[in-house]
Amino acid sequence: MQREGVNPNKYTFVSVLKACASLGELEEGMRLHKHITDGECEIDVFVGSSLVDMYAKCGRIDDALEVFNEMPVHNVVSWSAMISGCVKCGQAEKALGLYKQMRQEDVEPDNVTFMAVVNACASLEALEEGRHLHSEIILYSYDSDFFLASSLVDMYCKCGSIEDASRIFNKLPAHDVVSWSAMVAGYVKCEESEKALQLFQQMQKERIAPNSVTFLGALNACSSLPSLKEGRRIHACVIQSHLEVDTFVGNGLVDMYAKCGSIEDACRVFNHMSTRTLISWNAMILGYGLHGLGYEAVKLLEQMCEEVGEMNDSTFVGLLSACSHAGLIDHGHYYFESMAPVYDVLPTVRHYTCLTDLLGRFGLLDEAEELLNGMCCEPDVWVWTALLGACRVHGDLERGERAAKQVLLLDPDCSSGYVLLSNIYADAGKSNTSAYLQQLRKSRGVHKQPGCTWIEMNDELHAFIANDKEHPQLKEIWEKLSSLSKQMEEAGYSPSEQIVPSDAHELVEERSSCYHSERLAIAFGLISTPPGSPLYLWKNLRVCRDCHIATKFISKIVGRRIVVRDCNRFHHFKDGSCSCRDFW
Repeated sequence: MQREGVNPNKYTFVSVLKACASLGELEEGMRLHKHITDGECEIDVFVGSSLVDMYAKCGRIDDALEVFNEMPVHNVVSWSAMISGCVKCGQAEKALGLYKQMRQEDVEPDNVTFMAVVNACASLEALEEGRHLHSEIILYSYDSDFFLASSLVDMYCKCGSIEDASRIFNKLPAHDVVSWSAMVAGYVKCEESEKALQLFQQMQKERIAPNSVTFLGALNACSSLPSLKEGRRIHACVIQSHLEVDTFVGNGLVDMYAKCGSIEDACRVFNHMSTRTLISWNAMILGYGLHGLGYEAVKLLEQMCEEVGEMNDSTFVGLLSACSHAGLIDHGHYYFESMAPVYDVLPTVRHYTCLTDLLGRFGLLDEAEELLNGMCCEPDVWVWTALLGACRVHGDLERGERAAKQVLLLDPDCSSGYVLLSNIYADAGKSNTSAYLQQLRKSRGVHKQPGCTWIEMNDELHAFIANDKEHPQLKEIWEKLSSLSKQMEEAGYSPSEQIVPSDAHELVEERSSCYHSERLAIAFGLISTPPGSPLYLWKNLRVCRDCHIATKFISKIVGRRIVVRDCNRFHHFKDGSCSCRDFW
């Protein structure tokens, strides 16, 4: 057009600026901007809005704001472009500020404006602002807009209000993959993973093809439950949908398999990924850590250094956790000290917690406390709880009192602070002080988390608590436990005197370990599955020492592999031994 000598006008510029925005052609857009300012074309509200949109979509939010501020007048289009640009560039708070300013100038929003501001609320998880915005959407009669309604579903899900999200979702005249995916992810976020999987199955029944976002939400639900069987089914669906090459989905599969107990499958998926991101490597290192495979985690980090050269704080959380669970104290020390000078990653409180846990397991309590007192960041409740847990293991009353004081100062409702210190007093023969502390906890309304173990059987999760009286097969379960107890005694098992676990998260109050939740679940699994098949169990607390010993005996007696995931890690019991090598 220019070669033929035809001068462009503002409509031409608006169209070409839209093309630059769509393609992300910043340099071409900047040349066009210069062409406009050098020529006689006025930057009116239409040209200005297009320039704002172009700069924002090309990631230059400051340039967009400069053009916006120089515009003599703003309309809903220019405001919407500026607000949308801020959201796209990760400046959601600025987007909300601009929206308030727009309303103060009596400019009425349209569906595009509302869409941008709803997304800003979702990014900030700003529930109250989102609800206020929802009322405005209804006021301006945009609540029937399908895409805007889908965005509201996503916003409420990300803000943790699954009831509001579900109410809007159920009123939609039709559901697309976006709204389905938002609801699946929302249920996972609100810790309702079973409902998330039910919704995913309903979506398939309605023949809505899942995309990578849907699959990731469903895989996260499997990880949370956890459900290896359902995870494998979803993996099959991924292959049928030809999305197994999607890096986003691949990361979800690695994480799911690792958290559901099959580190072999996690490793297989990881090795077959054609493209690996930082998230892929971190997921695999964390998986090795969960299964106590410290040397494998270290080896993978070295491979990561050669192939990627990029790491972040999550990389070292996974690595240090792996070193802690495997007892690799020298490796843990080295990598913690090397984080900043060698890998350019500054230690955070999470890294200090991992190292404190590692030092505590080896009884290096002086060094652990010295580490806490010299932290480059503010200690939180978890790092002090790690030290308190170590004091519980090694019977360090004086240090335990100091650690417990810090725990309860930071979080007065932390039951671990009361329980662990009470146990230290009890072990030291101070039963009156121990009892007083428990009474103090109860008087302050601080509740202990009850121990619970889950086992999946015939597509149904069965939950057990200690001394369970509710399960319909309780008689058969007790008979099996009685039979096992006799066989275990004949094999040399004797109940441990110390059954209150050493870990900071264990909150068990029962003194009789024979009917702890994990033993009931194991017995149920043995009477409900074919001989020789593996059992997969999940416990919300740490496995107690006596049950850990007992499960080793059971695995040898019945000739089965028993995989137990507790709140810290996985234990793979086989032929009378455990993968943790009694170090956990």
